[in-house]
Amino acid sequence: MSGNASVESRAATWLTLAGIALLAIATLLLYRDTAVRLVALWGEDETFAHGYMVPLIVVWLMWRKRKDVAALAPMFAPAPSALLCVAAAGALWLVGEAATINPASQFALVALLVLIVPVLAGWPAMRVVFFPLTFLFFAVPFGEFLLPWLMDWTADFTVLALRATGVPVYRDGLQFVIPSGSWSVIKACSGVRYLLASLMVGALFAYLNYRSTRRRVLFMLVAIAVPVVANWVRAYLIVMIGHLSSNTLAVGVDHLIYGWLFFGVVVGVMFMIGARWSEAPAEPGVAAASASGAGGHSDARRLWAAAATMLVLLALPLAVLRGLTAHEDHSAPQLALPALVGTPAATDDDLPAWTPAFANPAATIARVYPMKDQFVGLYIAYYRGQGPGRKLVSSSNALVKSTDTAWTVADEGALQVAVGERGIAVKTARLRRPISSSDPTRLRVWRTYWVNGRLEAADARAKAWGAWQRLLGGGDDGAVLVVYAQEQPGRNADSLLAAFLREHLADIETQLRKTRDGD
Repeated sequence: MSGNASVESRAATWLTLAGIALLAIATLLLYRDTAVRLVALWGEDETFAHGYMVPLIVVWLMWRKRKDVAALAPMFAPAPSALLCVAAAGALWLVGEAATINPASQFALVALLVLIVPVLAGWPAMRVVFFPLTFLFFAVPFGEFLLPWLMDWTADFTVLALRATGVPVYRDGLQFVIPSGSWSVIKACSGVRYLLASLMVGALFAYLNYRSTRRRVLFMLVAIAVPVVANWVRAYLIVMIGHLSSNTLAVGVDHLIYGWLFFGVVVGVMFMIGARWSEAPAEPGVAAASASGAGGHSDARRLWAAAATMLVLLALPLAVLRGLTAHEDHSAPQLALPALVGTPAATDDDLPAWTPAFANPAATIARVYPMKDQFVGLYIAYYRGQGPGRKLVSSSNALVKSTDTAWTVADEGALQVAVGERGIAVKTARLRRPISSSDPTRLRVWRTYWVNGRLEAADARAKAWGAWQRLLGGGDDGAVLVVYAQEQPGRNADSLLAAFLREHLADIETQLRKTRDGD
C-alpha cells in the first residue's frame, strides 16, 4: 500500500512540475512582446547588461534548493488565493501597456512567472524558493528615473572635492571648468550602472552569507550606499588624473575603464569585509520540513483547474488591451497650425537654432512668430500609436540631451500661468551655450503636455491621464507643446511667453483637437 502511495506521490510531483514548466512557457508565449522588449534592453543599454546573468543565477539558486523542494514535494497543493495575485499582476501589466511604462509591464510579467509556483504548488513551496524566484526581478531594466539625482550628486561632490583640494572650479549645471579644461557629468558618469550591479550582487551575497534578516538588510543598505559614494570618488579621481596629466590620462573611453576597475576594487573590499560576519547556512531540508502539515497531495483535477484558471487570467489583460487598441486610429496625424491671428510666421533665423530632443514623434511642427518686437518659437511634437519606441512622456525625451554640444540646461522650474479664466501649469528652463563657449545667448523655455484634450505639465500626471483615457477607449493621442524666446537685457522673456499663450493657446488647442479627430 505504501509502495503505491509513493508511486502516486512521485507521479503527482512530476505532474505539478510539468504543469509549472508548461504554464511558464505559455506565459512567455502569451506575453512574448513584453519578454522580447525586456531582453532586447539588456543589449541596447549597457546599464542593464547584468540582466543576462540573472536567469543563470536563478537556475543555479534553484538547483541549490533541490533537496528542500524534494522534501516538500509530497505537500504540493494548488493555492487558489494566489490567483488573486495573478489578477493584480495582470492589471498592472495592462496599466503599464496603456501608459507605455515598460518597467511596469515587465515587472508584471516577472510577477506572473513567479506566481505560477504558488498557484500550482502552494505557498509553502513558494516560501522555500522565494529568493531564487524573486531574484528574477533583477532582470527588469529599471532605474533610469534615478539619473537626474545621481548626476547632480556626482557633480556636487566632484566640485566640492576639487575646491577642497585647491582646484578652482566654475560650475554651470552639470558642466564645470577647471584650469586644465572643461568636464561634464553625463549618463555614463551617473553611477547608475554601478548601483544596479551592486544591488544585484549585494542581494545575492547577503542571501548566501547571512541568515538573519537584520544582517541582510544592513548589508543591502551598504550595497546601495557604497556604489553611490564610490562613484563620487571615482569621478573626482578621474578629473584629478586628467588635470594632473594635462588631459593625457583618464580622458575619453579609458576613464570608463578606470571607473570599472576602481568600482571592482571597492566592491571586492566590501564583500571581504561583509564576509567576516557571515553565518553558517541552514541545513538542507529545514525549510521544507517546517512546512509539514501545511497541505495535502494535489490531485490532477485540482491542478489542472488551477492551471486553467490562471490561463484565463493571463489571457484577460491581453484581450482587454486588444479590444481597446482595435478602435484606435494609428494613421499618420496631419498636424498643421493655422496662421495665428495678428502674428504671421517669421523666419527660423529670427531665433537661435534649437530643437527639443523628443524622440520619434508621429508628426512635428516648428515655427517662429513675431511678438511685441521680439520673437517666440513654437514647437509641437505630436504622438499617436504610442509604444516602446514612441512615447510622449519618457525619460529619454528632454529639452536638451546631456551629450548636446550646442546647448545646456542652466536651471529648471515651474510656473502657473493665467490664460483666460484658467491657470496653465508649465515647466520652465533656461538654456545657454556650454560654459566653454564665449556665446552669451540664452533661451527661456516653457513646456507642457497636451494629453487627449487636457494640459498637464507634470510627467506623472500626464502619464496617468493618458493611461486613463486609453483605458476608457479614448485613444492615446498627445503632444508636447514648447514655446521659447531669447532672453535679452531689459526684456522679460516670461512675460513675452505668457502673452503669447494668452493670445494663441486657444487656436493651438483647437488645431490639436482637429488633428486628434481627423478633421
